[in-house]
Amino acid sequence: MGQKKKLNTVEAVTELVKPIIEDMGLTLWDVRFLKEGSVWYLRIFIDKDSGVTIEDCENVTRAVDKPLDDLDPIEQNYCLEVSSPGIERELVKYEHFESFLGAPVMIKLHKPNEKNIREFKGTLIAHDKDTVTVSAENGEQYVINKKDTVYIKLDDFSL
Repeated sequence: MGQKKKLNTVEAVTELVKPIIEDMGLTLWDVRFLKEGSVWYLRIFIDKDSGVTIEDCENVTRAVDKPLDDLDPIEQNYCLEVSSPGIERELVKYEHFESFLGAPVMIKLHKPNEKNIREFKGTLIAHDKDTVTVSAENGEQYVINKKDTVYIKLDDFSL
């Protein structure tokens, strides 16, 4: 018999909360588990077409709190935060890039590229598992390794 792969914290939380969030008429945008200073944060980002309200965040917090406690996928103490991905939402998943092809984006690189550019804006014109292709404001096209970016965010969510 094959053993089931043990899920990491983000995968375990995603698997648990996604159906709960979808049953509430919302979309799970992203889950992040990170340490800031001495505090661990579990951040759940939710979305919906008409925009996320404070009530949506409160309702999701209440809905996932007990299931998270019951599953106990996180060994250390943490703060749970539920929020919208925001107007300048960060694109991280394949479906994010797919949904926003043709959209204006902002990109920040870990270090400047060969033209000494570290931050720029442009239009997302293609993507694959490892790269994004952007038509920059200066008219040039850049193929960028996702691993070389600090972030890729929407530049204007008024689309």
